[in-house]
Amino acid sequence: MKRREFIALSVAASVVPAIGFAQGATYVPGLVTKELAAGKTVFLDFTATWCSTCAAQGRAIEAIQASNPAYAKEVSFIDVDWDDYGNGDLSKALNIPRRSTLVVLKGNKELGRVVAGTSKKVIKQLMDVALQAATA
Repeated sequence: MKRREFIALSVAASVVPAIGFAQGATYVPGLVTKELAAGKTVFLDFTATWCSTCAAQGRAIEAIQASNPAYAKEVSFIDVDWDDYGNGDLSKALNIPRRSTLVVLKGNKELGRVVAGTSKKVIKQLMDVALQAATA
């Protein structure tokens, strides 16, 4: 294998896993308000591409979604890029302390949150809260 091919493959291999952790829609200002106004249950993932805790959470969310398609069908998953919106209005309004924070909202209420937790069991409990609220 030539050096250039090796470098290109190495770079591609390092980028692909990060792409795989995208769980939902990408946040833009106004999206959460729009989804909540439409009566949807919103699962926010405050994440950063460089955050290993966020990556672990992403893998757990992805596995849980794969186990039950109702999560993705019933709940609006939104990824909030910490680097772009960590100091933004949404983060301030919800008192988000750091990246790797997961929050479930319905109407004007917060139904639950996980901060820096990577346990699949704990994340599934939060996702179950979201699914229950979405189907109630």
